[in-house]
Amino acid sequence: MEEATSREIEQRAERVLAGVPTWIWDGERLPVPIEDIADSRFGLLVRDVDELGAAPGAPSLESGQSLSGLLLPDRGEIWVSAPEAAAWPGRRRFTIGHELGHWCMHRAGDGAVFCRSTSIEPDVSAVASAERPSPPPFEEEANVFAASLLMPAWLVKEHYQPGCDFFSLCERFGASGAAMGRRLHAVVPRSGT
Repeated sequence: MEEATSREIEQRAERVLAGVPTWIWDGERLPVPIEDIADSRFGLLVRDVDELGAAPGAPSLESGQSLSGLLLPDRGEIWVSAPEAAAWPGRRRFTIGHELGHWCMHRAGDGAVFCRSTSIEPDVSAVASAERPSPPPFEEEANVFAASLLMPAWLVKEHYQPGCDFFSLCERFGASGAAMGRRLHAVVPRSGT
């Protein structure tokens, strides 16, 4: 499969949002109801599961690795790490959006797609960026899709004002600080450029 550009992925996410019935989302209300979109638009059940490693076909993980979410296409389910979701609701939303990205762009047949926590939203404080490995292209594509779905460019531009309270912006979009920071860099023009 050929890698998609960020713009192509953004457009794909915009088409998904445009296809959401207005009774689910009116195109303006925040946060974007990602779980309702997964359910009503794609027929996917979102489940919070204590141990994702118990999923059918789950990969063996090295010490210190964990799974944040997974897509089980044959079951029509997205599984999300319950402990991670309880600790970081914004990350839970991003994980659902990320798995929807795999559903829309990468699924082939009924094979499961497993996402390690660092593939979905790397912990920037854990390791210097120069030492952090880049996620595989399909994981990065799912990240771009999730960000575009949860933080539509037109709404980010509408709600962001220089000097605004960053944490209030994160709360409004239901996003983590890391995801919002990356999204702002992607869609808000920088002064002087």
